[in-house]
Amino acid sequence: MKKWIALILTVISITILMSACSSSEGKEKVELKKVVLDYAYYSPTSLALKEFGWAEEAFVEQGIEVEWVLSHGSNKALEFLNSKSVDFGSTAGAAALIAKSNGSPIESVYIYSKPEWTALVATGDSDITSVEQLKGKKVAATLGTDPYIFLLRSLQEVGLSSKDLEIVNLQHSDGANALLTGQVEAWAGLDPHMAKVEVDSGAKLFLRDHEKNTYGTLNVRSEFAEQHPEVVETVIEVYEKARKWVLENPDEAADILAKEAEMQLEVAKKSLERNDFSDPIPGQKQIDELTAAGEVLQSENVIKGNVDIRTIVGELITDQFAKKVIE
Repeated sequence: MKKWIALILTVISITILMSACSSSEGKEKVELKKVVLDYAYYSPTSLALKEFGWAEEAFVEQGIEVEWVLSHGSNKALEFLNSKSVDFGSTAGAAALIAKSNGSPIESVYIYSKPEWTALVATGDSDITSVEQLKGKKVAATLGTDPYIFLLRSLQEVGLSSKDLEIVNLQHSDGANALLTGQVEAWAGLDPHMAKVEVDSGAKLFLRDHEKNTYGTLNVRSEFAEQHPEVVETVIEVYEKARKWVLENPDEAADILAKEAEMQLEVAKKSLERNDFSDPIPGQKQIDELTAAGEVLQSENVIKGNVDIRTIVGELITDQFAKKVIE
């Protein structure tokens, strides 16, 4: 009897093991039919990549279709990632950090630029020349994006907070319009919209600080990266091709930006000039910058007080894919 029981248990164990292996193999054999990339006017690299069809070329032999979705801001790109409307989303690093702190399962796998893409903007005839003068004023900003974070950090440096003024939550282009029509007295601007109001209306950037601009990051859902690491590497490969092309062809890159965003070439050139495309691998620089930004966001209760900023930043910044492709 004992032998029969032992035999039955052995058969059951083997059956369970084979079932588990079959399940695992089934997961591995799931084929990806389409990869969805976002493109954004604040990411000139993505525009070049879309223009030349390099992603389509790279994936066609694998039988994978490429779809493009326009992101109007970091907040929209993150919404698309969370809803699985895109597989890769372009954002400011600090915006990705906010999402990560709220449980969004994303990783920043590539740096598409180090921009000076945000500043505090007033109309050309405004008497506002300093952050201190924003006290009691209406200021437009897109919540959860780099311009918003730039505003918070700038306020904190002079002893003010968001409670000392009225922040009007508007998408970037709407914020620019609100400034020009007098609905707000200042705007936390974002290129290329910021460059446009400079050129078209003589608006002034009354506070600039390159170091308070967090990096432009390409983000992917963690689950997607785990299931399709080779796809992540391919996307980085084609982004690298686009990055090098932009560096070598700035005038042509400005032409593409002007065409895509339907803007003047002068505006596109001004916006493009404020981007540094030289350092694409995520690493310690991003960790340091995002940690500093995260601490400000936590002091403003944008990030919850019980969140360990350094841990979250460490989980967000992922360098292995870019290192494998680029180094």
